[in-house]
Amino acid sequence: MNDLECLIARLLAGDRAALARVISLIQRDPEVAARIDPAIAAASGRAYTVGITGAPGAGKSTLLGALLLDALSRSQRSAVLALDPESPISGGAILGDRVRMERAAADDRVFVRSVTAEASAGGLSTAAPLIVRALDAAGWPWIMIETVGIGQTELSIVDAAATTIVVLTPGFGDEVQSIKAGLMEVGDVFVINKADRPGLAQTRRDLEHALAHSPRRDWQPPILDAIATEPTGVAPIWEAIYAHRMHLERIGALAFQRRRFLRLAVRALAERATRDRLQAYLDGAGIALLERVDRREISLTSACAEVLRAIGAAEPPPGASAL
Repeated sequence: MNDLECLIARLLAGDRAALARVISLIQRDPEVAARIDPAIAAASGRAYTVGITGAPGAGKSTLLGALLLDALSRSQRSAVLALDPESPISGGAILGDRVRMERAAADDRVFVRSVTAEASAGGLSTAAPLIVRALDAAGWPWIMIETVGIGQTELSIVDAAATTIVVLTPGFGDEVQSIKAGLMEVGDVFVINKADRPGLAQTRRDLEHALAHSPRRDWQPPILDAIATEPTGVAPIWEAIYAHRMHLERIGALAFQRRRFLRLAVRALAERATRDRLQAYLDGAGIALLERVDRREISLTSACAEVLRAIGAAEPPPGASAL
């Protein structure tokens, strides 16, 4: 048994250090990640995923920390994958592991890991789906995924999570407006955090109005109040998560959600592989091609077609050779 096989065996046995190491390998080395997935696939598919999203400043991390502590009071084990903004300089996560989760993270029944979000990956990370599978295979029954912020660029959380929680704050009608076209239609639980602030009643009315005019199918999302810093209103959120999970199980929708997650995972890995191959080409053989573009010998569209042919990503766009 080689080193990687030993590492995976330890992960499957629930070793936290091995899990942390595997996540690092998934993030840094796509080739190793491709060897990890077949070894953990059979052990995955058992965890329940909960997405937590909302506008910056809504208190998502504080609320998540309160949810984790409440889960611990019920002897419930939870893992957290926190998506952080990408540093424009280093490319790494800016916030790192969340300070507001430190109290819960000190318990062995909680595992917290921060990774860099990517706008091109729908607000997640191209490595995130495989990290979720690693957490699942390591035996974590609940996986909480916290996004950076909210908007149409972050709708991938809906594919990654079986239950999506949208967190807002009182007095900010623009937040409701900003999510009407996106997560308003797919959020499963809405939480108005910082409910001791002015504007709670109006925000609730705005949410109720927006939900009444959103296309819904078979689930009516609850609107809950919370003050995560105290904390109050946390237990009802867990009750809403349980209720939504039971609803999905009752109508047989969990299998559909898992397929949706797998589609997201395959797409993310394909995008990552294509991006890496593209970068390698442009840094190597593609330099000569760019020089031809600079000399006006070929158009940008023709250069794009040649790049696609070179990396085997796709057929050239129609008519590109004539441009």
